[in-house]
Amino acid sequence: MRRMDLAGKFIVIDGPDGSGKGVQLDRLAAAVAAGGGTVCRARDPGGTVVGDRIRHVLLDFDLSGMDKRCETLLFMASRAQLVAEVIRPALTAGQTVLCDRYISATCAYQGAAGMDPAEGVAIGRHAVGDTWPDLTIVLDVPAEVGFERIGRKAHHAGQAAAVGQLSMFSGAQADAMERRPLAFHRRVCELFRELPRYYPRPVVVIDAQRSADQVWADVQAAVQRALH
Repeated sequence: MRRMDLAGKFIVIDGPDGSGKGVQLDRLAAAVAAGGGTVCRARDPGGTVVGDRIRHVLLDFDLSGMDKRCETLLFMASRAQLVAEVIRPALTAGQTVLCDRYISATCAYQGAAGMDPAEGVAIGRHAVGDTWPDLTIVLDVPAEVGFERIGRKAHHAGQAAAVGQLSMFSGAQADAMERRPLAFHRRVCELFRELPRYYPRPVVVIDAQRSADQVWADVQAAVQRALH
């Protein structure tokens, strides 16, 4: 494992469900710690008392009847609190902030629900100001592969479909997620791949269908290229 000096850097790992974000975030945190750095782990949405209350609202209600802008604004409100309470203070203290999802997720998920991803970026600018990641790594897997990894059945998709971002949540019930249409998840994957074209900060897309070790090698290389 390479030791990494990423003091004061903000890195996001994002991607579809089942892409292996947690594994790579754990490895990246260990590499920073091995180099003597201090890591601040952040979770989006949630990660603060206020943000977790918003997360609770989004978890406990059927998002199919929620306007996509209302849904987006709720996620952005959670991010605004996360930035103010966790991310910005950690960066000021010289820590390395590693975040599981960020505005990139809204571009993909609310984009798949019909919102222009560029609108998600514009709303995000208001929510987080200039606190954008120094690097966003998207772990790319087809929707079907992601389903298989987390024990979901692709052939169940499409039943009573909801169009929100419920699948972002580790606490969401599997049957609620399985009702999401497969076409929606495929569109999420497409939008993640398109992120480098319009996102305001650097994005690297990595093929995450391979082994965790192969993906980790690419994650390290992406970080070294972008931040050193």
